[in-house]
Amino acid sequence: MTTSPQEEAPPQTAHGGHPQRWLILGVICLAQLTVLLDNTILNVAIPSLTREMDATTADVQWMMNAYSLVQSGLLLTAGNAADRYGRKLLLMSGLAIFGVGSLVAGLSQSPAQLIAARAGMGVGGALLMTTILAVVVQIFDDKERVKAIALWSTVSSLGFAAGPLIGGVMLNHFWWGAIFLINIPVAVLGLIAVAALVPESKHKAGDRPDVVGAVLSTIGMTAVVYAIITGPEHGWTSGQVLVSALIGVIVLGLFVTWELRIEHPMLDMHFFRNQKFVGAVAGAILVAFGMTGSLFLLTQHLQFVLGYEPLDAGLRTAPLALTVVALNFTGLGAKLVLKVGTPAAIALGMTLVSAGLAAIALLGGHGYSGMLLGLVVMGAGVALSMPAMANAIMSAIPPEKAGVGAGINGTLAEFGNGLGVAVLGAVLNSRFASLVAVSAASLPAALAAADSAEEKARISDAFASGLETSQLVGAVAVLAGGLVAAALLRRAERAESA
Repeated sequence: MTTSPQEEAPPQTAHGGHPQRWLILGVICLAQLTVLLDNTILNVAIPSLTREMDATTADVQWMMNAYSLVQSGLLLTAGNAADRYGRKLLLMSGLAIFGVGSLVAGLSQSPAQLIAARAGMGVGGALLMTTILAVVVQIFDDKERVKAIALWSTVSSLGFAAGPLIGGVMLNHFWWGAIFLINIPVAVLGLIAVAALVPESKHKAGDRPDVVGAVLSTIGMTAVVYAIITGPEHGWTSGQVLVSALIGVIVLGLFVTWELRIEHPMLDMHFFRNQKFVGAVAGAILVAFGMTGSLFLLTQHLQFVLGYEPLDAGLRTAPLALTVVALNFTGLGAKLVLKVGTPAAIALGMTLVSAGLAAIALLGGHGYSGMLLGLVVMGAGVALSMPAMANAIMSAIPPEKAGVGAGINGTLAEFGNGLGVAVLGAVLNSRFASLVAVSAASLPAALAAADSAEEKARISDAFASGLETSQLVGAVAVLAGGLVAAALLRRAERAESA
């Protein structure tokens, strides 16, 4: 990676990377893991929060959503601020804000206090998630960056797999506040390590801050993510969801117009003329689409069709994450990406994700063994495609915009996550409604309203058929998107060579 003359770069070794780069990677990945664990642990704590704080269903939903809503809305702005004011400074700020938010959350006495604390933690999370990837890009050279990004992306899967286990253990021995207070020593340790080890890097150009762009992107992204989050609850055609989505689209349209007109935009729209960037963007959205949408369906499949309890169901999805962890911690995923190239790695990875979804749909209907095969195959696909696409996005963006690149990567993941739940959930509901004439909004409600064992069996079969159809739709979408993304990247590489 060539350093721009306007970029204040960290020190390099003879091999092109920072001399303490692997130790630094370990430190910042620990900080990232804390952020990711917090979300999955909170899922396990919902019954305790409901019981001990007298939290309503709406309270619990806002406890979950306040964090992701604030984080998603601030990702682009946080990335731009990191580029301008210093990635180390923003990383330390994110750790401090996240630690203070965790303290307030752990000591909260009411649902309102906990919701406010979670929103504050979302600010810290946005700063962390953008600056971590930007720092990785800065301290590793081209040869080692794919492996480093593979390890960085593996932390997401590790957080997903370990969250339910850690949460269950802690809640068996401590009160619910401990799941937040455990973040504080990690945040303190991270602050000390970042201060001592991580080099500062920032864009030294004298651009004027794009305040209007920051405000528009934050409002627009928050409105769109709010619509995506609340869509399943209120209905996609409800006024609340449609108005939020419309506001988000209009404001983001204004953001694009503004960014095209000003001299120093926070997000250069000309990136989207780069075929390599567009191909990686398409792939990133569809990997998140397939993975999150499939997990949304899997949890229902395991609980409603195969009859597992919530914690057991969560643990049975862990092989997907553990496969990603195994392939990337051993370096196999990164080695294959370097050997076959980014386009081929994305094509192969997305094909495996698609095949895993299809295996779950066709073989997992009556038992866990078929589903297990699909989860492992999906995990292998994610291990190949996610690091390849993150690297493609970051390498298509100038080094001085690394924070914005990380913000784009995080925003796309959030968008793909919401899109997966929305689209595959809509396919499931449509297929279920076409097979059985029930007015209930969920399978448990439909079963409760059934008059006979035969009707309950018919409703359960219809729901299982809806799951199979939606998983197959997801498989086709992921396969098609992966092949298109790979083709765009291949064409971009040929154009660069020419």
